[in-house]
Amino acid sequence: MRILSVVGTRPQLIKAAALQPALRAHHDEILVDTGQHWDDNLAGTFFRELGLRRAEHSLDAGGGTHAEQTARMLQALEPIVLAERPEAVLVCGDTNSTLAGALVAAKAGIPLAHVEAGLRSFDRRMPEEINRVVADHLATWLFAPTQTAMANLRSEGIVDRVHLVGDLMQDLAARTVNEVRDPDLLARVPLDQDGRRRLEAGKYLYATVHRQENREPQALADWAGLLSAVATHDRPVVLALHPGTRAALQRNAIALARDVVTLDPLGYRTSIALQLHAAAVLTDSGGIQREAAWLNVPCLVLREVTEWVEAVAESGGRMALVGLDRRKAVEALERLAPVDDGQRSARERAATVVVGNSGAAEAIARALTA
Repeated sequence: MRILSVVGTRPQLIKAAALQPALRAHHDEILVDTGQHWDDNLAGTFFRELGLRRAEHSLDAGGGTHAEQTARMLQALEPIVLAERPEAVLVCGDTNSTLAGALVAAKAGIPLAHVEAGLRSFDRRMPEEINRVVADHLATWLFAPTQTAMANLRSEGIVDRVHLVGDLMQDLAARTVNEVRDPDLLARVPLDQDGRRRLEAGKYLYATVHRQENREPQALADWAGLLSAVATHDRPVVLALHPGTRAALQRNAIALARDVVTLDPLGYRTSIALQLHAAAVLTDSGGIQREAAWLNVPCLVLREVTEWVEAVAESGGRMALVGLDRRKAVEALERLAPVDDGQRSARERAATVVVGNSGAAEAIARALTA
C-alpha cells in the first residue's frame, strides 16, 4: 500500500522512528514533515539520532497561532496528497499536524489511519483533545495503545477497524534503555557555565513543561514556583526548556530559582538517560509520563488530568497527578523520592530495569494490509 505519513513534532518523530522500519518493510511510505517543531534542537537532531529517513516533503509550517499554523499545513499538504496519490494517510497523536493530515485526507477522500487513537483527557480546553477527537471520527483505521483508549472509542460509537496495538514509544524505549544505563553519561550535561558542577545519579530532578495551558501567565508563575520550591543546591531541578516556554517566561518576566537549571531541548537518548538516572521526573508531557513509567522512575504529572490513565494505575504508586500545586508536589516527592534514598534507587533502577516491547510497529504495518 502507498502510505503518506504526516509528522511534525518531536513525539511524532519518535513514533515515526519506531514505526518506519516495519512500515517500509510492508508498504511504500512517503514521509511529510510539517515542521511544526521547526527548531533544530526540537526536531532536527531527532532525524540524525534516531536514524529516521529524511522526509520526502518538508513544509516549514511551524510558528503562529493554532489557526495560522493549521491553515498553512492544510494549504501545503493538499497539493502533495493530490500529487502523490496515496492509498492511505497516516497521522500520529494529537497535534496540529495530526489535525491537518486528517482533514486533508478526508477532503480528498483518502482513508485515514490514526496512531494513538482513543486517548481522551475529557478536557476540551486542550487543543490536543480537539485534534484527537476529530482525527478519530474521520479515521478508517484506529490504532489504540491501551484498553482505556479502546473503551473510549466504543463509548463514542467507533467500533469498526479499531485495533489494540500497544505503544510505539515503548518499543523505541525498549531498544534504547541498554544504551543509557551507564551513569557516566551524565558527565556530558554541565550544570554551570564553567562545567565544574556535574550531575550525579539520583541527586537531581528532571523536568519538562511545554503544554499551551502552562504558558498562561498564572500557570507560568505557579509551576515556576513549584519547581523553585523543590529545587535545592544538593538536588537541583534540570529543566529541558521548550523554546516557546522559555519565551513565555521571558515575556512575563518570571524568574526561576538558581537551583532550577535550564537546558535547551535534548536529544532522545539524552532525555531517556536523564529520566533513568533522576531521583524523580516532573512533567506535563504525555510522552515523558509513559517513559518514566516504563523506566520505573517516580513521576509527578504537572496536570490535573491525564489521558494515560494506565501509566498512573500501573505505576505501583510511583506516579502522582499534582497539577501545579506546590504543596502536593513537595509531599509527593517526600513520599516517592526521599532525598536520602535517591542515589541507591537510581543505581538499582539503572542496573535492573527492563522495558518490554509492545510490538506496536509490526501490528500497525500488518493491519494496514488487511
